[in-house]
Amino acid sequence: MKSASLRIRSALTLEAGGESFAGQRWMALLENIETTQSISAAAKAIGLSYKAAWDAVEAMNNLSEKPLVLRSKGGKGGGGTTLTPRGRQLVETFRAVEIENNRFLEVLNGRIKNFGRDLQILGRMTMLTSARNHFSGKVTRIKKGSVNDEIELKLSGGERVVSVITCESTESLGLKVGSEAIALIKASWVIVGVDDGEQELKLSARNRLNGKITRMTPGAVNTEVVIGLKGDNSVAAIITNTAAKSMKLSEGKAAYAIFKASSVILGVAA
Repeated sequence: MKSASLRIRSALTLEAGGESFAGQRWMALLENIETTQSISAAAKAIGLSYKAAWDAVEAMNNLSEKPLVLRSKGGKGGGGTTLTPRGRQLVETFRAVEIENNRFLEVLNGRIKNFGRDLQILGRMTMLTSARNHFSGKVTRIKKGSVNDEIELKLSGGERVVSVITCESTESLGLKVGSEAIALIKASWVIVGVDDGEQELKLSARNRLNGKITRMTPGAVNTEVVIGLKGDNSVAAIITNTAAKSMKLSEGKAAYAIFKASSVILGVAA
């Protein structure tokens, strides 16, 4: 499955006195107030509650040097809500700036259209999580279940990482064979193993990545162990100093990282 091409987009926001003044949604609210002459109808049109719409209007009126919206109370005409000339001018200015911004983005996207892969990497870097290990890969297999699905992800070095997530998560993330995803594993969930020359130990943990220890950082109680993998990937584990000593771990020593499929969190670009 071919991945969708990436494009740069931006959302305009107006500021006044260093404070956020208005964005796309607030401008849409003003436009709908102008069209419907009703705060209730305008709020419904853009998916806001009546209270949230009035909160936004009051905030905009407070931040503007002149009122943007006027509310007339009931009477023969039943009252209503209208934009002031200043409100209409503000919307026109916003839309004019929006047009120019879109023109700039078209030029920018045209110049960088060959750098889609770089943009994908930059997009991944914007993901902030507490998980120490981030792996980018492609979905190679989805085994459907009644409650949970088993998702297999192929990393750049060829290793396979298996994750078990709910069926609802598979659907909400839009996961399909061939789609790109990010695997997140906390370092404290990773078990470090070494080959002691005896019979291989059988484990229930689904994931086992082989490599060599590239770095060890001891602390007062625990040691961070980083295992280098194929494709210049690496996985970090946090183990006790006692365990590191008893296993005679050292840089350059062959080791493997073990973690359960249920410990793998999957994410996709928004």
